[in-house]
Amino acid sequence: MNLKNLSRKLIAEPGAKVRLSDLDPADTIGVKDEQEALKAVEKNRLKMEELQMLLHAENKRALLIVLQGMDASGKDGTIRHVMNGINPQGCEVTSFKVPSAEELDHDFLWRIHKAVPAKGDIGIFNRSHYEDILVVRVHNLVSKEVWSARPKQINRFERILSENDVKILKFFLHISKNEQKKRLQERMADPAKNWKMSLQDLKERELWKEYMEAYQDALTECGTECAPWFIIPADKKWFRNLAVSQIIIETLESFKMNYPKLNFDPQKIVVK
Repeated sequence: MNLKNLSRKLIAEPGAKVRLSDLDPADTIGVKDEQEALKAVEKNRLKMEELQMLLHAENKRALLIVLQGMDASGKDGTIRHVMNGINPQGCEVTSFKVPSAEELDHDFLWRIHKAVPAKGDIGIFNRSHYEDILVVRVHNLVSKEVWSARPKQINRFERILSENDVKILKFFLHISKNEQKKRLQERMADPAKNWKMSLQDLKERELWKEYMEAYQDALTECGTECAPWFIIPADKKWFRNLAVSQIIIETLESFKMNYPKLNFDPQKIVVK
């Protein structure tokens, strides 16, 4: 299975207009064999363990993974299946919910910056600062003057992180409305999952068109050379996991990391 060009096929070209209606959420970019894909995900998982160790030991940079998508697009599932072998000592998942009173008393990026991973670590955002140009826009929580200024602020913020050795990978999990309906119905029928749902989840679905418009603008305006978007077809969970894991592996390998050199010769040391 040749996956070398997968990331280039999924990247949203910075500066180009994104039209989600032109992108098939069920596309697998030529990958046909699900079983082979599952094997590749497992191979990537084992490789990620090794590369995370290098990232931690070298301690020169951090990796920030941003996951965005509609309800049931697979943000939790991606974390569970793709990052399964990661050492939790060097990885932290942050889920951004409704801002607290303290957070609302600060600028919208304040709580985000606090959660950025330290050098040597991997940080995963389950939803992110992009909620502040998506939800607030769709629900009219702030004025257009406020939310329309935020993409440029986000771009400056992400550039600062990039210039300070934080590599940002942004994934939009692109799910179809029909697939979301199927997953929500399955979730409601499962007692192990339906307790997490609320009627608000169903009300959000009614705003699908508005969210797609907001996402298109966010993907277009906030795709930059230092922090581009990857649009991941997410109707097929196995392909979603394959694509995300492959892009993470390629990114970590591009760092060309090495273990730090010792300031002594271990061959001359005798442990007594």
